[in-house]
Order: sequence, then C-alpha cells, then structure tokens
Amino acid sequence: MKINLNDRYLRSLKAPETGRLEVSDTKRNGLRFRLTPNGKSSWMYEKRVKGGVKRKHTFGSWPTISLADARAMALEIEAEATRGIDRVIIAQDEQLALEEARVSQRSVQQVINSYWDLHLSNLRTGEERKRQLEAALLKHLNKPIEVLSRKDLQEAVDAKNREGKKVYANRIRSALLAFTNWAWQRDYLADPIGAGVAKAIKETARERVLTVEEIREIWDTSFSMGALWGPILRLIFLTGQRRSEIIKLRWSEVDLDKSRIIKAGSQTKNGKPQITHLSPPALKELQTLVQTECEFVFSTTGKTPVSGISKMKRQLDFRLGNDFEPWRLHDFRTAMATALAEAGESETIVDRIQNHQATGSAPSAVARVYNQSTQLPQRAKALDKWAEILTGKPSKIVKLYGKA
Repeated sequence: MKINLNDRYLRSLKAPETGRLEVSDTKRNGLRFRLTPNGKSSWMYEKRVKGGVKRKHTFGSWPTISLADARAMALEIEAEATRGIDRVIIAQDEQLALEEARVSQRSVQQVINSYWDLHLSNLRTGEERKRQLEAALLKHLNKPIEVLSRKDLQEAVDAKNREGKKVYANRIRSALLAFTNWAWQRDYLADPIGAGVAKAIKETARERVLTVEEIREIWDTSFSMGALWGPILRLIFLTGQRRSEIIKLRWSEVDLDKSRIIKAGSQTKNGKPQITHLSPPALKELQTLVQTECEFVFSTTGKTPVSGISKMKRQLDFRLGNDFEPWRLHDFRTAMATALAEAGESETIVDRIQNHQATGSAPSAVARVYNQSTQLPQRAKALDKWAEILTGKPSKIVKLYGKA
C-alpha cells in the first residue's frame, strides 16, 4: 500500500493480528513504514547504489524517529547512492578494521615495554621494577592488555603471599597498581583495574631497636665473615648508609684524602646526592682494600657488584647463635639514629647522615645549600661519635672540614 504519509495517519494504524503491515511513502520513493503484530514499528528505506546493488537500510522505531527525520535520512542516502557511495560496504569495512585492530591490540608485554621506554628507564630502580612486572604477569604477557583484569592482579599478589613473602607481595601490588594506572591514563585499559586489589599484609612500623650490647656483638662477629663480607658489613654499620649503596660503592665515589664518600643522586634511594664522612675505623676499612681495575669496591666478578647478601645474613645469624633476637641489617640505621639521639645529636644531623627525605615543607634554596655544606662538620662529629659507640674505642675527626 502506498500513501502520502502523515503523523495523523501513522497514529491511526493498528497492529495486524498476523504478518506485518507495510505502507510505502509516495513523497519519498523507497521509504516504508512497518508495523508488526506486537506493535513494534520501524522505518525502512530501499535504494539502488549507482553501478551497484539495491540496499535496504533501517532507521529505527517510530515515533523515536519521526516521519520528517525518516524522510531526511532517506534523502541523504539517496544522494549518496546516486554518487555510488554504498553505506553497507563502508560499514562492513569499518567493522573489519575494528576486528583487525582488536587482533593487533597491544599485548601486556608490549605495554610493559612502552612503560619502560617512557617511564621506568628514567628511574634508578626501573630495571628491577620491569622484572617484577614481567614475573608477576608472566602467564598474561602475550595476551591483549585490554583483557587484563583486577582478578589477574590479585592472583599475582596472592601467589607471592602464599610463598610466605608477604611484604614483597605488597611491593608487587604497588608495582602492578602503578603500571595499570599508567596504562589506563594512556587508554591501553578502559578502567583503572588496580583499584581495589588487596594487600597481602598490613604493614606496621618496625619497632626493633638493637641495644649497644647487641650492636657490639654483631660488630665483633663481622670479623669472622671473611675478607669480602666483613668490610662490607663494617662499612654499612659505621656509615649508616643503605646496604645497597655500600654494596654498589664505586672507587670513583671514595675520596680517601678527604675521608668521605660522595654519592650522586642517581646512586641513592631518594635521588638526593650524599656526602658521608669516613670515621677512622671506616677509613681504615677502605685503606686496607686492594684497588683493582674493577670500578666497584666490592666485586667477585671484576665487572659487577657483589651479590648474595641473603646468604651472608644467614651465615652471620648462625655465628651469632640461636639466642640472638631476630634482626635485620636495616635495624642498624634505627640503632644509629637512636644511639646518636640519646648522645645528644640533633634529629636534623642524623637525618642528613642517613640521607632521609625531608618530611616537612620543601626547604629553601639557601637551606638546601646549608644542609649540604656547613653541616658537614656536624655530621663528621656525629659519625665519629657513632664509631666510638659501635667499636667501644675512642675516635676523632680525621680531617676538619672547611667549605664543601
């Protein structure tokens, strides 16, 4: 049936009991109104593409798509068809392109590689973080990044937790959250899937403080740890620096004439440069070592820093005996800070010795220069005092500091 359609007529139509009712519009040839027994109505337009086949197009339901809108859409398709534009072919090509894009979606490994190029490679611990991510997401590395889920992240954290490495599991969680948040910000992920991943354990501040007697017992035991680990341990103890910064110490960072270690910001945990005074016992440890062509002070390969600190710690604990309360190497930094505070040294000086990040407002430019220069004598005095506490023997500043 053909009729010059209008809204009044369309409202008067009743749904057929069977089949479907179709009415063609005489004003816009090829446009048809369709009504089914369940009362559902829709628009359909049929037009032959120039040099091609006849195509059917559906516009949606009435009255959502009004008669005027349906005629306008039909006119647009008619104009395209007369120019040989086939909407169906275009839609098929677009769908194919989407499918190809989905197949070529970046994998988890590829996104980790991008994360390395744009972010991790700029960090001092970037290589370690990359290894953590690849190990935690090992079974997902070849999957498209878009299928990675919160469940996958939680499973990686829980797997490390089951190994009994609860604190390390929390570090894996932090690495995964940082990575997936970075991927989400760059549209590799539709959602920040790291949100809600549970920690393996609630961490609390460590309260273990070594007593002076325990400190000296560990110190004395270090002399049974051989020509490699003995000096390493004693330098860690005497300087109060982080163990990785002593283990990776380079000869280029040691100034024996001025009795100091000078670390660039790229070689410290918090990225801040550090000058560490060498008390007489610390200076002696370095003076007795034989310098080789290796850039590292402590090395077994001649090319890389020494490794195996966990094994060394077990050997040290064995020598201390079962009655010695469990402790960590990091506890020596707490012991140093506590002992120096009790000896009257200011918190500021101790923080500078241990290269702690300032917790208050950012210091001024003048304050930063002051902290790095004029406080060196105070730091040297404090480290010599610490050497006396640690060794039980008198110590004195080897070389007075002038301006840095």
